[in-house]
Amino acid sequence: MTSAFAGDPAVAAPPWRRIELPELGPIEVRDSGPLHGSGNGSADEPTILLLHGWTTSTDLNWCRTYEPLARWRDGQIRIVTWDHRAHGARGLRTGTTALIDDLADDTAAIAGALGIERAIVVGYSMGGAVAQATWRRHPDLVAGLVLGATAARFGVSDGQRQDFTLMDRGIGPARLLESVGCSALAWRAARWFADRHAGRAATDDASFDDWAWSETRSGVLSRVLAVGHDLGGFDATDWLCEVDVPHAVLVCNDDDIVPTVRQRELVDALPAPFVYEMATDHAACVLRPDLFIPALTAALDEVTAAR
Repeated sequence: MTSAFAGDPAVAAPPWRRIELPELGPIEVRDSGPLHGSGNGSADEPTILLLHGWTTSTDLNWCRTYEPLARWRDGQIRIVTWDHRAHGARGLRTGTTALIDDLADDTAAIAGALGIERAIVVGYSMGGAVAQATWRRHPDLVAGLVLGATAARFGVSDGQRQDFTLMDRGIGPARLLESVGCSALAWRAARWFADRHAGRAATDDASFDDWAWSETRSGVLSRVLAVGHDLGGFDATDWLCEVDVPHAVLVCNDDDIVPTVRQRELVDALPAPFVYEMATDHAACVLRPDLFIPALTAALDEVTAAR
């Protein structure tokens, strides 16, 4: 798939704004702003929370989504997104742990600080697990769910469990390197291992690939690994049948990062999902916007109409 990035890939993103979270301190979030002064996320003017995947920043995950999503429903929506804890340049560095439940609680805290009472939560990959946990822990916030390239559980096969164990074993060395000012070396080692182990998604645009790597390595690797290890133990299969808000699943049917079989298991675990299939791999949100954006907006149409 040919990429067509020029200049800043996140040029169409909502503006950054700085807010204060109780007990956690300040964080910068992207917020297109409330419509007509309302943060209630009505059916006519929904609020969308975009939750990104593991190791990425929010801009890397959603750079191809910002502009077309802003045109959805003639722009009568509010878009809010941020770097998850320890991720990107702006993710929270406070808090004693970095777990999926922490990221869900951060989601609720950010919504509260912005005066958002109800929102459709869109989660991609790890962000899908965070979205599920947000519904579980903060049901009053979640008016609908859109879950893309994600699963109800992640550490299933022997190989997957081994991967998550390796993440745990990498936390200590990464923390040591960070403590002596060698964060860049830690990230280079992690990139070398990941490239050898799973390969790397790349575009035909070297400047974009350089920017993507810059976004990734701006996170705190030791804590990113901690989130990844916790993701390996995430399992929502026992309670997803209780989801009581409209929900949709975007399935990548050629995915070997979050295996497609796990994505279909998520579909089966939910009570009444709208399902959209995409003939692409895990990087759909960046490399195949021609498939991802129509699936996302169709899912949002269904979820919004069913509220």
